[in-house]
Amino acid sequence: MKGFKQFLMRGNVVDLAVAVVIGAAFTAVVTSLVANIFTPLIAAIFGKPDFATLTFKINGSIFRYGAFINSVIAFLSVATVIYFVVVLPLKTLADRRARGQVTPQEDPVLTDEARLLTEIRDLLATRRSDA
Repeated sequence: MKGFKQFLMRGNVVDLAVAVVIGAAFTAVVTSLVANIFTPLIAAIFGKPDFATLTFKINGSIFRYGAFINSVIAFLSVATVIYFVVVLPLKTLADRRARGQVTPQEDPVLTDEARLLTEIRDLLATRRSDA
């Protein structure tokens, strides 16, 4: 039980659980946006809000390519919304933060004199702490 408790309390598991819950809630919002905004917009342009009735038959088999078109439109709509509402703004924020930060400089190369002085300082500090 102790190992299981440690596993559950690790930051990665908790972060993942939070991400799944937020993802599920965000999915509902994006699905609503697609169903209530984009689908009627597509219907206004193409004349059909739902392509599920589009089919063709070969040797008695019914191919429902309209349902596939609906799925592709829903996927592309969700991907577009996620990109423009989540990915692009976060990337822009990260770029702005990166521009404001100074890149860390490399450690300066110490000359022989500086290295010798550093050793002397360290030795003197050691003697003081021993006394």
